[in-house]
Amino acid sequence: MEIRKIVRIDEELCNGCGLCIPKCAEEALQIIDGKARLVRDNYCDGLGACLGHCPQGAILIIEREAEAFDEEAVHAHLARKKPSPPTGTSALRQWPVQLNLVPSKAAFFDDSDLLVIADCVPLAYPNVHGSLLSKKSVVMGCPKFDDAQGYVKKLTEILKNNNVKSISVAHMEVPCCSGLLWIVKKAIDASGKQIPLEQQEITIRGEIE
Repeated sequence: MEIRKIVRIDEELCNGCGLCIPKCAEEALQIIDGKARLVRDNYCDGLGACLGHCPQGAILIIEREAEAFDEEAVHAHLARKKPSPPTGTSALRQWPVQLNLVPSKAAFFDDSDLLVIADCVPLAYPNVHGSLLSKKSVVMGCPKFDDAQGYVKKLTEILKNNNVKSISVAHMEVPCCSGLLWIVKKAIDASGKQIPLEQQEITIRGEIE
């Protein structure tokens, strides 16, 4: 241990927007429980590349006792988090996919495993078709910019009118995107059905947590 410069995050100021995450080349920062957090001291070089990208001013560089920066540990950390390459094959089974546009009753929903996916996920996660979408029907939406109550109503109609066997929700790690899980849970309750639910959270760097 040594006294050195290192990142400190003020959790009261941090709103979990995630803008700091892509600027940390060592991937020492992650969104955990809706806040940016330092994963391990020895991943942080203390240079503060993330500082100017926090709109809340929640990131500071301080001096404290910490493990020394370990470049070899960082390389191993990055290698473990490297996303799988995309398969190159589309797994899309239907059209349209936007939740506001899909019909409330359709053959592709019957006896299906349904993926409810946030708009940003296909851009962030490179293996959507090979990992998330395979053998599933899909609906897509944005819980922040679209009408959440409208989504609850539409998804409830889909669940009532079709035999959906299971639901997977894929959303980004930022707090606003977790509203998609709330929408799905409300729709399941309103449908009166017992439908298994699974959650997949995608990091800003394109990994499944």
